[in-house]
Amino acid sequence: MSDISAKFGNCVKEIRLRKKLSQGDLAKILGVHPTYISGIERGVRNMSLKNIERLADALGVSVKDLIK
Repeated sequence: MSDISAKFGNCVKEIRLRKKLSQGDLAKILGVHPTYISGIERGVRNMSLKNIERLADALGVSVKDLIK
């Protein structure tokens, strides 16, 4: 697992939990399978820039908030 993927995944998880969303809730919003969200949060799945933008929109945060 790369360090940047782990940091990104942890950030996504923290924001998701703050918003009181389950992985399933977020997956439904994005139209993906919950295992996709799990892979992101574990740092084993890489996202395209376009999907990072969609994820930020779904969580109601900026892309900058996800990659800090």
